[in-house]
Amino acid sequence: MAEVAGGWSMPVAAGPPEFLPVLDVPEPGRQRRLTVLFRWLILIPHLIVVWVLSIAAFFAAIVGWFAALLTAQLPAPIARYLSNFLGYDARLTVSLFLLIDRYPPFSLRQPPEYPVRIEVRPGQLNRAAVFFRLILMIPAAIISGLLGAGWLVLAFFIWLWTLITARLPRPLFEATAALVRYRMRFIAYSLMLTSAYPKRLFGDPPTDEPPQSATRPLLVGMAGKVLLVVFLILGLGADLSSSVTSSSNSNNDNNGTINTAPGYGR
Repeated sequence: MAEVAGGWSMPVAAGPPEFLPVLDVPEPGRQRRLTVLFRWLILIPHLIVVWVLSIAAFFAAIVGWFAALLTAQLPAPIARYLSNFLGYDARLTVSLFLLIDRYPPFSLRQPPEYPVRIEVRPGQLNRAAVFFRLILMIPAAIISGLLGAGWLVLAFFIWLWTLITARLPRPLFEATAALVRYRMRFIAYSLMLTSAYPKRLFGDPPTDEPPQSATRPLLVGMAGKVLLVVFLILGLGADLSSSVTSSSNSNNDNNGTINTAPGYGR
């Protein structure tokens, strides 16, 4: 018991900690140059499938939002579908970002033999956080977007390096895995599969427990952290450049407009 204001108070039990969704990716290894060469081409069918699944996920999330406002949790069928969709999207993203050299299966459910997997634990939600979810997710959406844009700026060079050396350097693997995991956690939060806000972009704290995969825990070295900062800066630069270009094109269009209205009063 704890002493307060000259008296004694009953101990207060701490609530269960929020569960951060987990991404498991195997240790980086040698990759086949042929699959690296055509990686983004051979994944086009999966991109189409994810696009179709995302339409259903969008409407499922809308229904789940209303249900969560009333019951403080997602209905089980919706939580199950959204969890499976998140897993499919994560397996595809890991392959797109050259973290693994195994073709993802066309399966909504987690294949037991495939080494890339996620763990989410849908549960109780805060109704206020559900109501303001679109506003609350804006900072994480900005960070996730900048990271992805920054990685894409370097995508050709990352692909070329992997093609030549047949593997990702360890710092680049760590930074890319951190990016992909943060993105997965952001999507999980936006779909109300977790109440935990996306965090630990720069890796997990050291632990004495044996690792379960290369990303559980995800230990990011100094070089990997520097790369993450580079992704953010490049993403910001790409966003600003795009905004300036759009503004310039808009001004040029306005300046080049021909006025065909009749000139009354001339």
